[in-house]
Amino acid sequence: MKAVVLKSYGGLDALEVRDVPPPTPKAGQVLVRVHAASVNDWDWEMVRGQSLVVRLLHGLFRPKVPVIGCDIAGRVAALGEGVKAFRVGDEVYGDLCMQGFGAFAHYACASEAGLAHKPAGMTFEQAAAIPQAGMLAVQGLIDVGQIRPRQRVLLNGAGGGVGTFALQIAKNLYDAEVTAVDRADKLDMLRALGADHVVDFRREDFTRSGRSYDLILDVKTDRAPWAYARALSPQGTYATVGGHIPRLLQTAIGGWLMSRWSTRRLRVVGLKPNKDLAYVNQLFEAGQLRPIIDRPYTLANIADAFRRFGAADHQGKIVITIG
Repeated sequence: MKAVVLKSYGGLDALEVRDVPPPTPKAGQVLVRVHAASVNDWDWEMVRGQSLVVRLLHGLFRPKVPVIGCDIAGRVAALGEGVKAFRVGDEVYGDLCMQGFGAFAHYACASEAGLAHKPAGMTFEQAAAIPQAGMLAVQGLIDVGQIRPRQRVLLNGAGGGVGTFALQIAKNLYDAEVTAVDRADKLDMLRALGADHVVDFRREDFTRSGRSYDLILDVKTDRAPWAYARALSPQGTYATVGGHIPRLLQTAIGGWLMSRWSTRRLRVVGLKPNKDLAYVNQLFEAGQLRPIIDRPYTLANIADAFRRFGAADHQGKIVITIG
């Protein structure tokens, strides 16, 4: 089968599409014929290899992951021993980040518990866009942020996958007053999705605007914790789902310290892969949530897809059609 292999850390030249043997499902696993996959921050960090955390997890000097990629959508091709929830031919999707990766390939193995049935009205490309970004949006807004109706919500880095999902959830389910922060070229798209206010981060620092928010969901985490705290209302919550690792550590420590003397909360969202796929299915089928997908890509031009992702030029999710 064709698969994307990361030969070394450090750049897009290390991405190689090559023939590799297809995986064999173990007990409790499903073999999926992958039709689409999507690019996530974790994939990009593995390609760059600049994070010590990534290297400690996946190989200090060279990647040990044979095939990269987290989010998949496709059809069940074979079942491992003991699988009960799926049959050959079922259309499924899920996140492989805790299962050894392998999304950018014609076939991938996933645990039975790590997949959900794809709704009939959802395309494979739409399904591949959902797992990681959709879970972070749901868990950041609802589980950690404890969003309530008609709150003032700010989304920092709103134009990517997590942000476009979060914007729709905040508006369609909670009637929130949403401020969306991103680059100028993404603001029209964010207005079309329902943002009440938009901010070009290159022209305005929302932490110094004097406005306060009940909930901030951040995918960038490029400021010190106290900068975010001053943009929160007295009972407000800041929840980050990604960004620079030193800032994430600062937020975790700063949030703990702040909880000792302040009613404001700073939290780092720990992803629970695939936990809320059934809930997202319900939102999709009710017309309350739809994936925003950037321009089309295939395995043949996957380096271009990563290049666009790394430059943050994409709107919504970058999805790779695999076949």
